[in-house]
Amino acid sequence: MTMSTALVVSGSGRWADPWHPFEQTSERLRQVLTGCGLEVTVRDDVEDALTGLPAVDLLVLNIGNTEGPDPDLPDLPERPGPEVVAAIETSLQQHLERGGALLGVHSATTALPTSPTYASLLGGRWVRGRTMHPPIGPARVEPVDVDHPVAAGLGPTELVDERYSWLETGPDVTVLCEHEHDEEQHPVVWARTAGPARVLYSGLGHDTRSYDSPAHRELLVRGVDWLLGRG
Repeated sequence: MTMSTALVVSGSGRWADPWHPFEQTSERLRQVLTGCGLEVTVRDDVEDALTGLPAVDLLVLNIGNTEGPDPDLPDLPERPGPEVVAAIETSLQQHLERGGALLGVHSATTALPTSPTYASLLGGRWVRGRTMHPPIGPARVEPVDVDHPVAAGLGPTELVDERYSWLETGPDVTVLCEHEHDEEQHPVVWARTAGPARVLYSGLGHDTRSYDSPAHRELLVRGVDWLLGRG
């Protein structure tokens, strides 16, 4: 039986930032995916990986953006130009059209802030000047769609993480898990279908402490099973 394949694209250069240890979290993702029986490749040459995307069963985006998350913070290296953005959009669309699954992790919602297409494919985005997170610390994430295979029977996820708040979500997503901040509920895990493909986004995974949580790892395993149509 042929193993399912996964590509983890790990943030570096202008697809990274000073706040997220992408190399470390990508290794933790690799461990989870390998435990799911996948043949896993990790690449940090982000633009080459995404514009020349190989045919894989699961694409994992563990990337970010050098633009400061708040307008008062300075930008870092230059952002990718429109030609690169368009090439990545096309490559991601083709991946989904051929039935490939997509998992976006944590700061993936920040990666292409000028691309409505990318936000639509992922199911949401970080809105600069509006989206935020309280200081990293103990967090509790609750399942809200108990009928979805990823969340059905899942208990609360307790972990140490950032809690992205006021993310913008698309109209076609199913919110699976939320957290509470400032007396409001905020979506942190969602799913969508895109023709023959499935997409999952998890706002969890700031650093390795997040992956130390058994409940977080269980959530990821459930997500992989759903993305690949298992069970």
